[in-house]
Amino acid sequence: MKSLKNILKKVDVLEIIGSENINVSSICFDSRKVKKGSLFIAISGTQVDGHNYIENAVASGAVAIISEKFPSELTNETVFVKVEDSSYTLGLIASNFYNNPSEKLKLVAVTGTNGKTSVASCLHDTFLKMGESAGLLSTIVNKIGDIEVPSTHTTPDAIALNKLLSKMVKEGCEYCFMEASSHAIHQNRTSGLFFTGALFTNISHDHLDYHTTFDEYILAKKALFDGLTDTAFALVNKDDKHGVTMLHHCKAQHKSYAIKSMADFKCKIIENRFEGLLLNIDGQEIWTKLVGEFNAYNLLAVYSTAILLGQDSVSVLKALSTVVATTGRFQIVRSADGVIGIIDYAHTPDALKNVLQSIQAVKSKSQQLITLVGCGGDRDKAKRPLMAQIACELSDRVILTSDNPRTEDPLQILNDMTAGIKHYNIKKYLCIESRSEAIKTACAFAESGNVILVAGKGHEKYQEKNGVKYPFDDIQELKKSFKMMSK
Repeated sequence: MKSLKNILKKVDVLEIIGSENINVSSICFDSRKVKKGSLFIAISGTQVDGHNYIENAVASGAVAIISEKFPSELTNETVFVKVEDSSYTLGLIASNFYNNPSEKLKLVAVTGTNGKTSVASCLHDTFLKMGESAGLLSTIVNKIGDIEVPSTHTTPDAIALNKLLSKMVKEGCEYCFMEASSHAIHQNRTSGLFFTGALFTNISHDHLDYHTTFDEYILAKKALFDGLTDTAFALVNKDDKHGVTMLHHCKAQHKSYAIKSMADFKCKIIENRFEGLLLNIDGQEIWTKLVGEFNAYNLLAVYSTAILLGQDSVSVLKALSTVVATTGRFQIVRSADGVIGIIDYAHTPDALKNVLQSIQAVKSKSQQLITLVGCGGDRDKAKRPLMAQIACELSDRVILTSDNPRTEDPLQILNDMTAGIKHYNIKKYLCIESRSEAIKTACAFAESGNVILVAGKGHEKYQEKNGVKYPFDDIQELKKSFKMMSK
């Protein structure tokens, strides 16, 4: 229970009808969750306009309504508050309702096209290994300490987010590491949060079905850094040309990390094998079980963040040396006869290119590389031909298959992909709509020592078709096919 007056702190109220001196028992932006004593926030969403459900909320017992426009009929039993942007206001209200938990934690946001999950998860694991209490908000799972809380979005809605942060505070967490997707930033899910720091990994072609242009996508990421205070730090990958863009007009302390450029934090790759990486980070050598240049960047980002948070460099490196791959992120599975399987979430052209180049840098010339990849339905169509061509350019053999077709025809998605393949790569690929059959076929093609990359779904344990999520796990499917090979 909290007073409306306290809930409205820092909110720019345009007009209010009724008294602020009332108590609110819960807050929600879904009218179906309204109960007696609730505060309902009407949001103009991408699919549904909450303003159309104000009457329903009042009928269900809402004591207060926050909206961008007042309904035609007002009741004396309900307080009406008008604001300019209700989605932005939701974040402020959620923070106030849960006693501003982000101000009681050292909250660090990780944003970028690729690497968000790996970096955030690795930060969480590293801090736990160093004996610190930390929470995690990620695509794969949310954690309070080492207790898992199911995750449904890369970044939860503002209410769910603050509720989780509040639980972390109650459980004694000092740190929280969270992914901040471009959708979440643009939809104001992070408004009202106080960040100790923000980290930028990289940016490339993705989500243009939502942001329309690449510039808009960049600006969505940049908004996170624009909102940082002068007490926070802004850490960017200097090897990405857009890293500097994130720092324009950013009040926070500017810091950078890089492998190829001059930066505040540096890393050199000494050895890169399927068994792991030998790195020199800021003059100190470290052996890690992770593989590939992109993981060197991820580890450097984690190290840099930890140092900026005041951790001892030796303790950080010791913890990093024991970190294992995040589920579905360059996760290696080996068959009994020596085939190396790699499951990776790579679902953008740049991510796929990075993973394939990482494999090429590690494997020998005699090891054949078989890549299995698809593209999701109802998403950015422009990347489909690019991903097929990248797969063909950097693989010995390619199998194009279904990812999450959603409401689209899987065969049309495959046609969109094959349109990008150059004539000299025509003999390299084949299309198999069934993902399970595609994985079996890849395993049938593979000989001892060959490498199979299963790309696109990573940690996901389902395949979405026409609104239904069917059980499907790339990792388990690959292991099953490997077992069949050994019989």
